[in-house]
Amino acid sequence: METLDCVIVGGGPAGIGVGIVLKDLGVANFRILERRQIGASFLAWPKEMQMITPSFPSNAYGMLDLNAIALQTSPAYSLGTEHPSGEEYAEYLQRVADYNELPVQEGIDVKHIRPLQDGFEIETSQGKLMSRHVIWAAGEFQYPRLDGFPGAEFGIHSSLIADWAQLEGDEFIVIGGYESGADAAIHLARLGKKVTIIDRNNRWTANGSSDPSVELSPFTKDRLRDIEDGLIELVAPYDVHWVERSDRGGYLIYCEDDFGNDKYIHTPNRPILATGFRGSLQVIDDLFEKGEQDEVILSNRDESTKYPGLFVVGPSVSHGSLLFCFIYKFRQRFAVVAETIAKSLSLDVSALDLYRKQGMLLEDLSCCGEDCEC
Repeated sequence: METLDCVIVGGGPAGIGVGIVLKDLGVANFRILERRQIGASFLAWPKEMQMITPSFPSNAYGMLDLNAIALQTSPAYSLGTEHPSGEEYAEYLQRVADYNELPVQEGIDVKHIRPLQDGFEIETSQGKLMSRHVIWAAGEFQYPRLDGFPGAEFGIHSSLIADWAQLEGDEFIVIGGYESGADAAIHLARLGKKVTIIDRNNRWTANGSSDPSVELSPFTKDRLRDIEDGLIELVAPYDVHWVERSDRGGYLIYCEDDFGNDKYIHTPNRPILATGFRGSLQVIDDLFEKGEQDEVILSNRDESTKYPGLFVVGPSVSHGSLLFCFIYKFRQRFAVVAETIAKSLSLDVSALDLYRKQGMLLEDLSCCGEDCEC
């Protein structure tokens, strides 16, 4: 059985990004395992979807492109666009992986990870591997939440729609009003469809936070302003309790607000679920301790507190109320994980000085939080 110093699971922005840091620190005996192809989640995006964070070639002035996953790279520069599509961003990831000659193996699905006394046994679709360390970077997009309420099976998750123009009908209900729900409504409205969004929060009507992890992005707000009046209606704050088939055809959605006021909404077409993602950590759920809200508990090095040597990078990383679900956030933790692994292998980590200067090494989480007074 082959033994490695590190195995990275996932060939998306997190896996490719942390792989580059490992290579910069001299970790030679590692592998990136991707079950499909590099950037597979982005290639699965609906045709019309774009990055909501803007790309801009500001590297020369000491400010890394918000969507870059590695130093001295810029999607805006290489792709020539500010808000890349999924296909364009996957192309950027492929270019970065090729340029850095990363050891990526595509078409290998990780089935199970078993902790051992000194490392991990990794069962894959092509056999078993041994590794001293594992970095889980499998992401979230390919793991949609499909069971948020009774009758959810009657809906279709927004991540499973390849092209909004292919949906037949003139009226649609979108359940969930955060970024994916707003994006679905925008594209449908641009096609002349009437869309009703049911959301449990009031994030559309008030600026409750300066953190785009919990608030609509400026890019999305700008696009909503451009939609013709009357094409998008927001029903909030209402929580969907169930969906069932209607006697008059279509589907009936029952929802209720915080005060017990109920509402029945009929739709002739399948409801669109913008209900988020379970995340890939469900695959190795038993390898982590859980908090009171069933959240995964990580050490201050983004390491499993239950099985040291197992790390998480990407949008699944969180520490208390701090969410790292955007690229410009979670890329700051790549070097934290890579440094921990490199030191365990007795490697020189002086190359991280450049990462610190470029804002790619965030260790002090106490400095993170909202600070927008106006």
